[in-house]
Amino acid sequence: MSVQRIAMVGFGAIGQSVFDLIADEPRLALTRIIVPEGHQDEARTKLGDSARGAQVTVAAALDLLNDRPDLLVECAGHSAIETHVLPALKAGVPCMVVSIGALSEPGLPEALEAAAKAGDTQVHLLSGAIGGIDALAAARVAGLDSVTYVGRKPPLGWLGTPAEDKLDLRNLKEKALFFEGSARDAARLYPKNANVAATLSLAGIGLDRTTVQLYADPTVSENIHYYEAQGAFGFMGVTLKGKPLASNPKTSALTVYSVVRALKNRVAAVAV
Repeated sequence: MSVQRIAMVGFGAIGQSVFDLIADEPRLALTRIIVPEGHQDEARTKLGDSARGAQVTVAAALDLLNDRPDLLVECAGHSAIETHVLPALKAGVPCMVVSIGALSEPGLPEALEAAAKAGDTQVHLLSGAIGGIDALAAARVAGLDSVTYVGRKPPLGWLGTPAEDKLDLRNLKEKALFFEGSARDAARLYPKNANVAATLSLAGIGLDRTTVQLYADPTVSENIHYYEAQGAFGFMGVTLKGKPLASNPKTSALTVYSVVRALKNRVAAVAV
């Protein structure tokens, strides 16, 4: 199997961790990192002076004529999808997307699909910080009646969000519900916490039919994700207590591992 040439949008905590974790796979070669102007020297410093780092070009955009990748991986946030992913898809470059919460933006899922069709390629929406997406998507084939997601975080984890207007987060003594509504509204009001709810919605019954409940809970020290689904297949309930990435406590370590798994599956003899 030939070596996969990979371009990556963004080189923060997720991108750096992915780079390190695919070092043992000779058929995966990161060839280009795309970061905004003004951040390129920082990215080069993070790459270091190793032989692997020296083989990576740091730039502000793809170069489809002289350095066309086999795959583009988005690890940069919502704006990167419109700026880099859509043009790459239209040019026929397959893409992997981490920032699933961006797809709560009206029209963006349809734009991704249209771009992939125009380029005769595929965009892979990664599962990120949540598990069981394969089972949920399989259950959708027979028909789903309901999907409910419940997110719990320590109170201070909701600082800087509209939860501050509803709760005294610094002095909360017991678990408190501050949002209940659709996944689309949750993503709009809490964009930095939207990826899990959006992923479940896209695998299941959609952003408008998926119910979301968000809690601030002083009794927990982790981000806790729970969802349940009912339908013709039966019932499923999934709980995940995700540990944060050591280099960035705001990022789930499982998000990084989902990228690495997807990349290694592209070159594996047996993909699981």
